[in-house]
Amino acid sequence: MNLILGAGLSGLSCSYHLGHENCMILERSGNAFGHIHSIQRDGFTWDQGPHVSFTKHQYVRDLFADGVNGEFEEHKVKTSNYFKGAWISHPAQSNLYQVPEPLRSACVESFLKTRPNDGETLSEPRNYQEWLEQSFGKVFANTFSAAYTRKYWTCEPKAMTTDWVGGRVFQPKVEDITRGAEGPLDRQTHYITKVRYPSRGGYQSFASKLSAGANIQFGKEVVRISLAEKKLWAADGSEYSWSRLINTLPLPLFVALCADLDQEAQEAARALVCSQLLLVNIAADHPTIREENWMYVYDEDMYSTRINCTEKLSPNNAPLGTTGVQVEVYGSRFKHFKQSPDEIVKAVVSESKRMGLIKPDSKNHAHSVFAPWANVIFTQETAPALALMWKKLENFGLKREEEDSLPLTDWTKATKNLGAIVMAGRFGQWKYFWTDDCVLRGQQLEKDK
Repeated sequence: MNLILGAGLSGLSCSYHLGHENCMILERSGNAFGHIHSIQRDGFTWDQGPHVSFTKHQYVRDLFADGVNGEFEEHKVKTSNYFKGAWISHPAQSNLYQVPEPLRSACVESFLKTRPNDGETLSEPRNYQEWLEQSFGKVFANTFSAAYTRKYWTCEPKAMTTDWVGGRVFQPKVEDITRGAEGPLDRQTHYITKVRYPSRGGYQSFASKLSAGANIQFGKEVVRISLAEKKLWAADGSEYSWSRLINTLPLPLFVALCADLDQEAQEAARALVCSQLLLVNIAADHPTIREENWMYVYDEDMYSTRINCTEKLSPNNAPLGTTGVQVEVYGSRFKHFKQSPDEIVKAVVSESKRMGLIKPDSKNHAHSVFAPWANVIFTQETAPALALMWKKLENFGLKREEEDSLPLTDWTKATKNLGAIVMAGRFGQWKYFWTDDCVLRGQQLEKDK
């Protein structure tokens, strides 16, 4: 029996690809889908952030499309950034013409100073701060990128590595900067150009095919794991054994539950850092004001970090003539929430009015949702800590993988012959995973059967 911890997207994908009849999923909460769980409230559909699918993996595209019987919305992406009262098209580094002077010229001049002379090569950046300065120049890096890093990643960029970046941050050429400072470029430079979203039911509907027929035991909070005995216990006293254990729980939680892992492994697990997310969902009695799919906020005196309007994902997500503004606010051990959720909600509503997303005289109501695990933060300590934990878990049947301590996975060369203990998903593998990665981890297990 494959025993799977967690009924989020990764857990569902593992069960689906191994065969639901061969698996049992233990889920602490009363619902499946984890971070892609969608809720309905007062006629609005809310996800945990702006979940959209832009995967280039045809297998995942087809699987998601089948899950909603082909009923999905497909949008061309339009995103923007808010900075001190100005709206700047995204990515800001290639749309400097919308940045007020004299900051615009200072960004261009600073960028040009970073370009190597003929025959000169740049040194390898030691951290994300150096990467940003090499990519954009110090003025843009510190005014925009570093500020957003402190808001979204909740830490200084110098504390982060660069191996998670991949193609997620646009690195402009000289002509992109100089021409983008004069006017709009003739092409889109954001790495996402089109997105898909279910027409009904929220983002979790894309996973309907994966969840159908799954053997999920709800209300099962794991409190102790014996890797040597291949047994675990839930808070209600129930006991389970396995032939293969597949974990999708956050890795620090999993390690803390394992009675067999020594103090060194426990300390390594505590070195891993993840952000926390407070979502503020605001329902207002007027149509959407802005046309963007989502927006980024650079101002550090504002809680609002990333924003989307739920009805822009699908018109069925909100009653006709209304808007549902969803705002992300982040904290972590690096950056604690200094006010109560109610106080933050009140501040965020005020910020949304200040940015022109909600009319000042509108009737609106807001609520918050807290997610204790949001984004894995890739610090200098992450890879060594992961390598140590994987080494310890090898003693109990985990098989090392080529990229198991790196933030990204290349699925064209991903490992086969996985062991009796398998980690899966963003938090189980401690990766910079999107939803397609979570699905593909399950497919990898199917190929390994």
